[in-house]
Amino acid sequence: MFFENILQHINALSVHGSAQVDISSIGVNSREACAGQCFVAMRGTQVDGHTFIADAIAKGAAAIICEQLPSELLPAVCYAVVKSSDIALGQATATFYGNPSTELKLVGITGTNGKTTTATLLYKLFKALGHKVGLISTVSYIVDEKVVESTHTTPDAITLQKIMREMVDCGCTYCFMEVSSHAVVQRRIEGLHFVGGIFSNLTHDHLDYHKTFEEYLKAKKKFFDELPPQAFALTNVDEKNGRVMVQNTRAKVSAYGLYTLSDFKCRIVEQHLDGMLLDINGTEFWTTLIGDFNAYNLCAIYGAAILLGAKKEEVLRIISTLHSVAGRFEYVKSATGTTAIVDYAHTPDALVNVIETINRLRIGGQKLITVVGCGGNRDRTKRPIMAKVATENSDTTILTSDNPRNEKPEDILAEMYEGVSITARKKTLTITDRREAIKTAVMMAGKDDIILVAGKGHENYQIIGNEKHHFDDKETLRTMFKELEK
Repeated sequence: MFFENILQHINALSVHGSAQVDISSIGVNSREACAGQCFVAMRGTQVDGHTFIADAIAKGAAAIICEQLPSELLPAVCYAVVKSSDIALGQATATFYGNPSTELKLVGITGTNGKTTTATLLYKLFKALGHKVGLISTVSYIVDEKVVESTHTTPDAITLQKIMREMVDCGCTYCFMEVSSHAVVQRRIEGLHFVGGIFSNLTHDHLDYHKTFEEYLKAKKKFFDELPPQAFALTNVDEKNGRVMVQNTRAKVSAYGLYTLSDFKCRIVEQHLDGMLLDINGTEFWTTLIGDFNAYNLCAIYGAAILLGAKKEEVLRIISTLHSVAGRFEYVKSATGTTAIVDYAHTPDALVNVIETINRLRIGGQKLITVVGCGGNRDRTKRPIMAKVATENSDTTILTSDNPRNEKPEDILAEMYEGVSITARKKTLTITDRREAIKTAVMMAGKDDIILVAGKGHENYQIIGNEKHHFDDKETLRTMFKELEK
């Protein structure tokens, strides 16, 4: 593809040099530059790509997209000056890969909690309906049947377009993807064409990045503001920000909820630890998923499927067969009757939802032991809140490490402990080592008691410093249960 084809789509302020250069790839890392590459100089939080333009050219880059021209311009290279490299990268990459999202029915799911479950179950639903489907989620990226471990909730613009080109080439007609607030602000979804957007909820998270809740809300809302008129915007009207999200969208707005009049109305008829009976728009069905949060997820999935043209009866039949997503309210049971639940809950609201669900459903003298931590180098303001939620709603709480990253685990736990009331301290333990914390919970649990291990969910690693170490909550629980049975 010639660079002049890309120039038609990036709104260049000025062009220097001949655009008749053949582009072999698009990149943002000068160390990976190669012959014929279009190098996009990005201004990052740590480094400025403009300082590496010469390095990229030395390795063969034939075209440069930048916000500021370098002091020396080489005659064999074409330079395009743009207002925003972030936006231009998405536009250029979409053009280079042939705008694959226009050949897919692409639906984005955004919100604080529920994105992974909603996206993954929509993927499974449409697979069961007979379609080839793509998935981009926190857990994995899937091209029909091919699974690739994910690195971000929403990958970078180049990876997104490359994956979607693979989806189209293998015959996928649908793609469901999580859209993170970071991805919206950093313009990673620039150049994508969505046929629909789903809003789940908005609670305390990522304030380390967005600084204020208002900025976090604006980031989520921007996704809906930019949806095209032909798309649908499906919002949770029970959520106080549900209407705010879609107030400026050009898309057709539909609503779902449990308690408010809506296009897709769900009601929990019965609920037990092994599942619940739901009623959606007058039709009842059984699901093995439990909790109000999953009722919302399933209602959103149903609504999206109907808006995408699926038949009601088929959708409900398949939804009733769907199972929990990895690390979302996943059960691990011991031979002696103890039930452990592993959940990705890493925000105060998500933790409240999980614990309240367990407390509503546990019977008799069943005790709840909660193991929870908070990640390092992330939103510190939620740490005491997480501890407060856990200790006030559990019989015993063990505060422990999550992914400490470059912080001292002891410092993180000290900040969490600030949220523990004086009365709750007598039933709260602090154990830095996560394996020891889980082992302690297993040893403390009696027959029929419930252990909640929250925060990491599907993750099979622990980040300490800059290194990933293998660690899996489910695997650890199974090992501890077996040791106790000996």
